[in-house]
Amino acid sequence: DPQQIELATASKRKLRRFIVIDEVVDKLYGSKVREYFEENNVQHKILALPTTEETKSMDLVLNILHEVQKFSLDRRTEPIIAIGGGVCLDIVGLAASLYRRRTPYIRVPTTLLSYVDASVGAKNGVNFLQCKNKLGGYTPPVASFLDRSFIQSIPRRHISNGLGEILKMALMKHKGLFDLLKNHGKHLLDTKFQSCNGFADHRDAALQTTRIAIETMLEELAPNLWEDDLDRLVDFGHLISPELEMRVLPSLMHGEAVNIDMAFMTYVAHARGLLDAEEKEQILQCMRGLELPVWHSGCSWALIQRALQERLKHSGGQPRMPLPTGLGVADIFNDTSEETLERAYKLWVKD
Repeated sequence: DPQQIELATASKRKLRRFIVIDEVVDKLYGSKVREYFEENNVQHKILALPTTEETKSMDLVLNILHEVQKFSLDRRTEPIIAIGGGVCLDIVGLAASLYRRRTPYIRVPTTLLSYVDASVGAKNGVNFLQCKNKLGGYTPPVASFLDRSFIQSIPRRHISNGLGEILKMALMKHKGLFDLLKNHGKHLLDTKFQSCNGFADHRDAALQTTRIAIETMLEELAPNLWEDDLDRLVDFGHLISPELEMRVLPSLMHGEAVNIDMAFMTYVAHARGLLDAEEKEQILQCMRGLELPVWHSGCSWALIQRALQERLKHSGGQPRMPLPTGLGVADIFNDTSEETLERAYKLWVKD
């Protein structure tokens, strides 16, 4: 907004920004970030931190807040900027929501997973008592700045990890997105979601895939931002995966755990007669093509039972189980029997 720029530059008060950046991202892009603020004459404090699932705790939130307090940040005019993956965005979001009851913050995702998932919506949080995101809140950012060029420096496994969350939206809501992943998955992995010839246009698989994934996510989240309605298609892949992910840390990344959950639920959908054998096989082939795991030895029958019991506690006494009813279409089910689940699990193990 030119008027905002004019107001900012006309002010006698020097522009100030507090930035939290993941320490790995800082090694890759920190010099460019510093150069940007210096060239624009912005007084800044950059706090580089190890933001991993293992460090995603209230302790790290408090560390950030100590530094914010020392910086004497003005919560009305000086948004905190988070640059990193989903864990970084979650931690900074929670810290911002707590400082003086609510301080604006900006998300800058640097991984594919955070680009299509953590950058969208209002949630933030940290792990607590070995439970994923047990503490948190709903404070949306004032902006999310999406730049796919960050993704070119992340390892191939991290690209695959992000593709798990994109596939979730494809299976729940968009057959066209599923076809894009099935037909262009290897190309997206090989090119790390960079646009062909450096240009993003309507024929660009990377642009189309990320745009559709974000648009379908927003369609689901926007009418239900505070999760008043617990029937959520975006919970697909998130019934068993939180328990599995925390149990086997750090062997599985978030998107990988989500995909293992989705693979099992694909078998549940097939056992219920919602998917035929060919549709089930197409989904599993697509998962393998995206180099995502479809099984993990830690996902025992006992863990599944425990995870589903935990689900009942936090979903109003109903499982609210999202299941595909075809490719790109889905519904919520509350009547999947124990016998069906066990039959699906045995077939999954056998395959």
